[in-house]
Amino acid sequence: MPEGTVKIESEGDIVAVRKTVREISCECGFGITDVTRIVTAASELARNVYHYAGHGDMLWHILEISDSIGIELIFIDQGPGIEDIDQAMEMGYTTGKGMGLGLPGSKRLMGELEIQSQVGKGTTVTVRKWLKKQYEQSGAAGNNKHIA
Repeated sequence: MPEGTVKIESEGDIVAVRKTVREISCECGFGITDVTRIVTAASELARNVYHYAGHGDMLWHILEISDSIGIELIFIDQGPGIEDIDQAMEMGYTTGKGMGLGLPGSKRLMGELEIQSQVGKGTTVTVRKWLKKQYEQSGAAGNNKHIA
């Protein structure tokens, strides 16, 4: 299972997150629309880490389960934490200067989002996006080629 980490310590690191996520999404075989969705969600979550916690990490994994391949992104910080996760998931709710679209928007773009947070200890946000594998018949019986 390919995996890696990107440190988030400056606004420039948000660009590094976007670049890394774009590369691994393309490697998984996602189309341009899904790549854009995944990169947008990663950018929002990296921006949350930087603005609310000051620094943190993005861990990424390529997942493969039976007929699906996916990408998992985990954003970890030791910032102030989230008091009310249900409220934080409401569109338009913000405790900062943003538009309150980062968390709910990321869930909509990725399909799966999990939050673990403890006030004063930090937050971990995990998002996943899945792609059904497709197989192309190569002509010989039983000789299928994986095309992701």
